Amino acid sequence: MKRTLYVSAATAVVLMAGGPVAVAAATTADTARTVTAATAVPADVTAQEAAAAALKEYPGVVESLDQDGAVWHVDVISKGEHDHAELEVDANSKVTVENKDNDGHSSDQMALLTAKVTAAQAMKAALAAHPGKVTTVEWDNDDNGTRYWHVEVKGSGDKTWDGRVDATTAKVTTSTDSDSNNDSDSDSNDEDQDN
Repeated sequence: MKRTLYVSAATAVVLMAGGPVAVAAATTADTARTVTAATAVPADVTAQEAAAAALKEYPGVVESLDQDGAVWHVDVISKGEHDHAELEVDANSKVTVENKDNDGHSSDQMALLTAKVTAAQAMKAALAAHPGKVTTVEWDNDDNGTRYWHVEVKGSGDKTWDGRVDATTAKVTTSTDSDSNNDSDSDSNDEDQDN
């Protein structure tokens, strides 16, 4: 019993003497972690970069691309097989396959695979018509069956611009401006205004 008391007392003395050194070492380690975290801030990945990263991981054609915070959700249709993949691209361009199926291509997806204008070309055309940052690209068709790309661009002053890019000519055929940040899929944004 006496021996245990001496060992405990000796341990307490060592801890007290080493305490300031241990605290300083821990503080230095925390500072190093903070500096590392501050310098490792990820770059903001653009829609074009997210699409390229997704296609590098899963070759095919981008069907849609949508930003959710720092993460991009990208749907890709494979050209050679009947595969479809839902991918996520993070702020470091790391690609994660969220879902993959082999259900065969729908007629809409077949039209996408043969379209003359890709998602990347549609983004380029939309940005030429309205500078900003692309937040959404989606393969779509209207009531007449005309295929197009729906592109949303966030411009200056938090204005969201919606545009239609023709799937054959890459001509921007419809555009609207709104002051809201919310995404709207309603037909109220589909007023025909040629640029």
